[in-house]
Amino acid sequence: MSMKADAEGKAYDDINVTPMVDLYLVLLLIFIIMTTAGLQGLKVNLPKESAAVSQAKKKIQAITITNDGKILLNTVPVSLAELEQHLTQTRAQTPDFPVVVRGDSKAQYQGIMDVLNVCAKLGITQVALATKPLKGL
Repeated sequence: MSMKADAEGKAYDDINVTPMVDLYLVLLLIFIIMTTAGLQGLKVNLPKESAAVSQAKKKIQAITITNDGKILLNTVPVSLAELEQHLTQTRAQTPDFPVVVRGDSKAQYQGIMDVLNVCAKLGITQVALATKPLKGL
């Protein structure tokens, strides 16, 4: 068995593996990056949206209650009776359509409840109340 000697003539029998470990870590890092990059770039053929879904999106009814109690259906002023009549006609054409109720923060609560009662009377289940997001969240 032969022993190697360094510049001073001292014998040593161990191998410095630090550069080899560095090489393995770099190769492992490259392997991880390439594997995750390949998964993110996966292409799939997405299905097309049906025509029924496209038309349903257009049937969203926006009901606005102003601070003085006026009711607007899609920016057109209406009374409660006219609102009920229009929603009944829309329900006959599209049985399941969403309604968004936008009430002014200074509006009387009774006006908003009247609109919600009309929606409940007609059996409209997709009712949303529009709000502003809180600042700082």
